[in-house]
Amino acid sequence: MPTAVELDVRRQAGALGALITGVDLSRPVGDDTFNAIQDAFHEHMVVCIRGQAAMTPEDQLAFAARWGEISIHPYVPSIDGYPGIMRIYDPNPVTVTWHADTTHAARPPALTLLLARVLPPYGGDTMFANAALAYDHLSDGLRSSLDGMRAVHQGTELAASAGLDQQAVTTTHPVVRTHPVTGRRALFVNGNYTSHFEGWTPDESAPLLAYLYAQIARPELTYRHRWEVGDLIIWDNRCTQHAVVGDTGGAERTLHRVTIAGDVPY
Repeated sequence: MPTAVELDVRRQAGALGALITGVDLSRPVGDDTFNAIQDAFHEHMVVCIRGQAAMTPEDQLAFAARWGEISIHPYVPSIDGYPGIMRIYDPNPVTVTWHADTTHAARPPALTLLLARVLPPYGGDTMFANAALAYDHLSDGLRSSLDGMRAVHQGTELAASAGLDQQAVTTTHPVVRTHPVTGRRALFVNGNYTSHFEGWTPDESAPLLAYLYAQIARPELTYRHRWEVGDLIIWDNRCTQHAVVGDTGGAERTLHRVTIAGDVPY
């Protein structure tokens, strides 16, 4: 069983992201190794554990369960026989937009584990952004104003097509949330799910929301991951956003996603 000292953790960008090698997640992982992975995750917000093609769906679910309660998506089905594993495939208008996952839920996912199974010959990179740094870089005055605000999050059209009532996929969250482990503050609004600020109209909200989205997507606050088959990416849904680059030319791209339930943002 590998020990923590065998892990190699290498930062991939100035804002966030690290590459981890030296562990085989298809075999039992000791507590010291798991704790080292978790520490790297909290430091870098996004980690790629490379070389995990041997993981089975059972392995992925078992490893994911060590991070917390596995969340079942409210309207996107799991793959057959493996509740909690969702197949991610062609880039689409939802996935190519900067977003955090399922923020219309009362308890949005804490983190996501995404395993690359089949990749196109080119394209399909995933971009990640540090929403905590985006908040840090705002002026004192704007941070002070945002700290007391809340925003309304609504499910996408997929929720309606699945027969869910709009009220069932609508909630409000603080515009700036506090990370329950690190204590860092991060912007918590995104273009897929945030419709408007609470107490504001959508038209009034649009300019400020657009400004905040642009801050999150600043290139110096991002990390671009070029996938390899067997990459297991874990990202923190509470303080990052992500978007896929839709340049695959229609070639097959299959990744298996497991999300871990989070708490109520505060």
